[in-house]
Amino acid sequence: MSADGKIADWQRSPARFGSAIDKAHLEQQIALADGVLFGAGTLRAYGTTLRVSHPPLLQQRQEQGKPAQPVQIVASQTGLLDSQYPFFQQPVPRWLITTTAGAQPWQGQSEFERVLRVDTDSKEHQGIDWIAAFQQLVALGLERLVVAGGGELVASLLALGLIDELWLTVCPLILGGATAPTPAEGIGFLAQFAPRLELVSAEVKEQEVFLHYRLVGCPTQWDS
Repeated sequence: MSADGKIADWQRSPARFGSAIDKAHLEQQIALADGVLFGAGTLRAYGTTLRVSHPPLLQQRQEQGKPAQPVQIVASQTGLLDSQYPFFQQPVPRWLITTTAGAQPWQGQSEFERVLRVDTDSKEHQGIDWIAAFQQLVALGLERLVVAGGGELVASLLALGLIDELWLTVCPLILGGATAPTPAEGIGFLAQFAPRLELVSAEVKEQEVFLHYRLVGCPTQWDS
């Protein structure tokens, strides 16, 4: 994110302002994961996903008995995704988390190896049932998940206490903009309900600051 807490500019352009060190750091986290989860907006912005390509990381996964690439999981309530994105040509396993309606366009198609339909029953929070989705992911053998954005998805998972750790790279630029996206969007949290963090580490590398937090509590609005 920028020094003022934005993960993209006000036009929601792809956030390519991180350094090569930051990209390598992200790839290291992905190499440790069984799956990478990201929202449809993130896919639309980039058109691709970051896969493991560094030879030592590929060897690490092989030694751990993992497949070369973690599963790349797109979250989309509507399922309205362009099959012409380069993402669908990348040599990675692809899954989709969506609703029953969102799964319709992908029936009989080969772009996704697996489509998980997890509708919420709540009238107040229609869309994807994230508790059910995570239960399915665990049942399918995905124990460690990287959530790669965007802010709406991160906020939804934070609100349900489904995020254990948070990594933030603070980059040396100011983006500004009242409508520019932040790491956690959604409706926001009141201070007394905000997820609480414990700082695990802070490291400066050249012009960037790498922060690692652990979630220590999430008394969210939905618990009140």
